Amino acid sequence: MKELLSERNLDYMERAREVAETVVRPIAAELDRTGEYGWEILEALKEAKLTGIWIPEEYGGQGAGVMDLCVVVEQLSRACGGVGVAYAVNALGSFPIILGGTEEQKHKYLPPIAAGDQLIAFGLSEKPSGSDAGSLRTTALKDGDHYVINGQKKWNTNGGVASVFTIYALTEPAKGMRGISAFIVDKDTPGFVIGKREDTMGIRTVPVNELEFTDCRVPAANLLGGAEGGGFKNAMMTLDRARPGVAAQGLGLAQGAFEWAYRYASERKQFGQPVSSFQANQFLFADMAIQIEAARQLVYHSAQLIDAGAKDISKPAAMAKVFATDTAMKVATDAVQLFGGFGFCRDYPIEKYMRDAKITQIYEGTNQIQRVVIARALTRELKGIDGWLDVHVDHFPENE
Repeated sequence: MKELLSERNLDYMERAREVAETVVRPIAAELDRTGEYGWEILEALKEAKLTGIWIPEEYGGQGAGVMDLCVVVEQLSRACGGVGVAYAVNALGSFPIILGGTEEQKHKYLPPIAAGDQLIAFGLSEKPSGSDAGSLRTTALKDGDHYVINGQKKWNTNGGVASVFTIYALTEPAKGMRGISAFIVDKDTPGFVIGKREDTMGIRTVPVNELEFTDCRVPAANLLGGAEGGGFKNAMMTLDRARPGVAAQGLGLAQGAFEWAYRYASERKQFGQPVSSFQANQFLFADMAIQIEAARQLVYHSAQLIDAGAKDISKPAAMAKVFATDTAMKVATDAVQLFGGFGFCRDYPIEKYMRDAKITQIYEGTNQIQRVVIARALTRELKGIDGWLDVHVDHFPENE
């Protein structure tokens, strides 16, 4: 597959692999145990010039594409899924500004993120509105030259370490999702509190927090794009662009779990021979490898379509997210099985892959919702060939 990647893709891949192997892997288990954020990993990423690569050059970034983002996330996730998402969520948080911010907002907020000096989080979900993002209840009502935000956000990855947040709220509640706007909120804004940290099953190194807004006064200059009502569209465009990154996290987790399982099965002997020599296990490894390579093709293809400026990216992004993250969970589960009883113990690294993989099927749009996105896209596409079917129906064998 490397033969199909550009020199820039390969350069980012190799730099990310170096950080993953020398910095991430040695401390992944400890970060998982303690739940501490990997600040030393962030410093290593800064030294490797891998922070904020997706941000355009005019705002301090490297102008890298989604494909470059994906190869970095994939390599980090091979070593630790939590570190992979800790990196990728900064793209999720900054994409709204890149896609919809004013020039003043971009110049103010993007350079520190590109440098790795600030982290950013994305605030869309709420307790009553997870998959139904359009029914959020947080409000942002105009009061002079400020907006007053009241409400609560849920499932904010990076919440406890971010300095900047992109927040979606109702500026015109009567309009429903058409009344949603987006705001850039600084951590130290009065009335904004970082709330409860979730005790998560996996990705434990990255904090997932509630965000609480009580009469939080945000300057009108922080209204994303300077206009009300475009928040929901901005959020959907952001998620389409970010989903290949989640897919890449799943891909990296699957690859990492596969490598651990194959190494273990090659060294573990039963009945006088390596476990990897048993045909049942050989078939299992073959299926795992097939699924991983198919996932890689979908992830890379969806990222390349986005970088090429394709107009309709919802379906390929959703397909990549579904397949790669389902693959991550299946491969990680099979890998635990191959480890036998040792796979169920934290003395070995494989159970962490299974725990980290599960969330990839849930966040940034559950895989059930992604299937809805895909099905709706297929319906639109099939309507486009109705006329072709009407003209050519006589050529089907049953009609001759």
